[in-house]
Amino acid sequence: MKAILMLQDGRSFSGETLNSTERIGEVIFNTAVVGYQEMVTDPANAGKILVLTYPLIGNYGVAPKFNESLQCWAGGVVVKEISRIYSNWQAKKSFDDFSREHNLLVMHSVDTRALTVHLRNKGAMPGIISTRSTVARELLAKIEAWRKNKPQCFLSKISVTKPTLVGKTGSRPHLAVLDLGITAGITNQLLALGFSLQIFPYNTAAEEILRSRPRGLIITGGPEDEPELSKVVANVKVLLGRLPVLGISCGHQILAVALGAKIIKMKVGHRGLNYPMYQGRSYKAEITAQNHGWTVDANSLVKIKGVKITGYNLNDRTVEEMEHRKLKLIGVQYYPASPGFNEINSVFKRFIRMTKER
Repeated sequence: MKAILMLQDGRSFSGETLNSTERIGEVIFNTAVVGYQEMVTDPANAGKILVLTYPLIGNYGVAPKFNESLQCWAGGVVVKEISRIYSNWQAKKSFDDFSREHNLLVMHSVDTRALTVHLRNKGAMPGIISTRSTVARELLAKIEAWRKNKPQCFLSKISVTKPTLVGKTGSRPHLAVLDLGITAGITNQLLALGFSLQIFPYNTAAEEILRSRPRGLIITGGPEDEPELSKVVANVKVLLGRLPVLGISCGHQILAVALGAKIIKMKVGHRGLNYPMYQGRSYKAEITAQNHGWTVDANSLVKIKGVKITGYNLNDRTVEEMEHRKLKLIGVQYYPASPGFNEINSVFKRFIRMTKER
């Protein structure tokens, strides 16, 4: 079925999709060569129209073990070509079957190279995928109406609805997790460290978290442009200095705002697996996975007493990592992915050492 992707600035791209539909959302692109299943199930992409720059999608199939959450959150996916065959010893089904099963809108046969170049030059912007109309005036009016209305709140759908225990309980130490969109990659690493997890809804009051007497608190990543995030910041402010805190991606931004810093919108953001980060502790660079469209303003962050910026992006010098030793806080803008089979990212090891210093 013929489909059109219309962007807010009037540029349109043609393609095909399986079902009659219309979806509106912010159009972003991700440069990763692999990981399409992880991207669409990452809660941070909730409601986004995700353009995949790698031209062939589905060539290694999908498997439940690679889901970052239990459902697809992306509002739509735009690709050049869907592979008709897949080959991977771990694969259980095709990407086509997976998208049908999860009601994932996939628009294919699109010139994603031209689309990516346009977004890189103009910046991320709202857009609409439609099979029902090709009239530019009608589609642009729908985009404008969507933009003016209060954005949909995904946090209440993404986060757990009540405190949830994960892992073996008993004598094991536990960590509190403020769930803005926890992923399987984070959960698995923390469980491998020997912790149980008390996962709290995003709007949990600070005192309720403290009553559980956790070793520390982790604020997960999640969608960045949510109206409810101001409530999360207010609760986190109460927790500063009362227990160690690790903020990841969106959680890092919340931690920075709670300290008094500002966050700013990026033109296109960092979304991919190959972003180099420089850490001042050595002359070594680290390649990181990232998925964000906002960043912490470095000028406002350096004015906060006790805060040290410990990592910069080598491409644009944006803040990738910060630390406050006295308050026992760590914030990382990138995803602390496992470096290998059953291995733990060094960020989690640093944070656990910090919790033991209390």
